[in-house]
Amino acid sequence: MHDALISILMPVKNTAAYLSDCITSVRRQSYTNWELIAINDHSTDNSLEILKGYASDDSRIQVYQNNGKGIIEALRLAFSKSKGHFITRMDSDDIMHPDKLTVLQSSLIKSGRGNVAIGQVKYFSETGISNGYQRYEAWLNSLTLTGNNYSDLYKECVIPSPSWMIYKEDLMACDDFKPNRYPEDYDLTFRCYENGLQCIPCNKVLHFWRDYPNRTSRTHIHYAQNYFLDIKLYYFLKLHYNEKRPLTVWGAGNKGKTIAKNLLDHKIPFFWVCDNPKKINKEIYHQTMRDFSFLKTLDRPQSIVTVANEEAQKEIQNYMHKNEMQSMTDYFFFC
Repeated sequence: MHDALISILMPVKNTAAYLSDCITSVRRQSYTNWELIAINDHSTDNSLEILKGYASDDSRIQVYQNNGKGIIEALRLAFSKSKGHFITRMDSDDIMHPDKLTVLQSSLIKSGRGNVAIGQVKYFSETGISNGYQRYEAWLNSLTLTGNNYSDLYKECVIPSPSWMIYKEDLMACDDFKPNRYPEDYDLTFRCYENGLQCIPCNKVLHFWRDYPNRTSRTHIHYAQNYFLDIKLYYFLKLHYNEKRPLTVWGAGNKGKTIAKNLLDHKIPFFWVCDNPKKINKEIYHQTMRDFSFLKTLDRPQSIVTVANEEAQKEIQNYMHKNEMQSMTDYFFFC
């Protein structure tokens, strides 16, 4: 088992400038029994030529053309070609720590089936990392340190892609890459949670995220905020919503309005609360805004919290705890 094959799935699209650094980091892994399955997703630069050059020099590297279009179909093709006992992912503009495969595989072997191994991550850039990305990195790594990733499941993607590894059978049980939902990494995270996979704690940075202006997660429509809200609400309604309990939406900013509109479209009744005196008793989408104290009048309400301000979030969390409401049961932070 300790020398079992690891399949690395890597979609590639127009990352020629970074591809050599990426593949070199894979070839320098301390664990050597791996296969890199690279899928060229209709690149218009010389990514394909670079991939073919490495494949001709290293039999562990396989290169295929994406029959479809986009990252999900590329991942499906890569997975269909995989022969490994363990599955992991790689982004073609990132860099692996030399011990990434060793650490993740060892964690899985120690913990067994029903788990997902996760490594901590670090951003790097030629132009510096923004405060927002630094905070996201710190927040994500704090979850991974304790394996408590699911505790903030509805805030952001809590399993960093592509810094994870999973038993192939467990990935198949989670429906691997079949769903057509974006962002695809966040969708897979929800399915890991849905299928009861536990996150293995890790205190090591194993993956380096490259940031640059035209990175896919910055520019592609599938990573726009509305897609994140859509997927959050989809899984909330599937996994946590209890129609026998009153539902509230807390917050009337852009995210709150988007969630409210989607609930109305689904014909799901809800109450709308906030702590902004200027909005209380106003009507938005024909829904009356109520003071948050209205929660106390409801019998075991569930609350979707869409307030983004961190200080306000702490106040809301304290209010919930004071009123004996539990996270991921009674209230869910959607930002």
